Amino acid sequence: MPSTGTPTTGPTTRHGTGRALVGRIGEPRVSVEMLPLLAEADLLDSPATWGSAPTSAGVFRLEPVRPARHLDLIAHWMNDPAVAAYWELAGPTAVTAAHLRTRLDADGSVIPCLGLLDGTPMSYWEIYRADLDPLSRYYPARPHDTGIHLLIGDGTNRGKGLGTALLRAVADLIFDNRPRCTRVLAEPDIRNTPSVSAFLGSGFRCSTEVDLPDKRAALMIRERALRNLL
Repeated sequence: MPSTGTPTTGPTTRHGTGRALVGRIGEPRVSVEMLPLLAEADLLDSPATWGSAPTSAGVFRLEPVRPARHLDLIAHWMNDPAVAAYWELAGPTAVTAAHLRTRLDADGSVIPCLGLLDGTPMSYWEIYRADLDPLSRYYPARPHDTGIHLLIGDGTNRGKGLGTALLRAVADLIFDNRPRCTRVLAEPDIRNTPSVSAFLGSGFRCSTEVDLPDKRAALMIRERALRNLL
């Protein structure tokens, strides 16, 4: 992550079968066979119905993206160099539009959202079924594992610990509204130190280091069973 401290976790690329290198940070990594995607599928409950969460910075809620209303704002954020370094979606609005279309056409297994703080859009999120995503080939997935990608759009909101507060709030919203989900996951680029730190500060642990085709990622996990302890 750039020195601005942007808590961004770029999207996971669709991966093929083969082998992956995994291991804890600082320990030798080993090659393991990638498993096929889990077959079970269901729709993610709409984050629009999840309600709001109080944070130290204000009241936060998620609103599903509507390209007709939100495309220009999200494209503007994607062209911020601090964001583009990890999302790699800089360019004309059509680049962001194409990315959103892949999410909106994902049969409900991925939901792109705006994050609103006291009613003001200030972040972009992707809530996804990690157990149905190609990421599940790189770790021992459990049914209903739920993943998150995020970026904070306004540079004035970065580097203040806001990402930590919002990550905790979104994980809690997922647990409260997806009772079968026992874990919330993310896979930030291992070089993105401020992002990894934000996850650690919001109750996630770094489970392992995973070599994905487009990055080496820290697999961050927050457990439902530990939500009131961490």
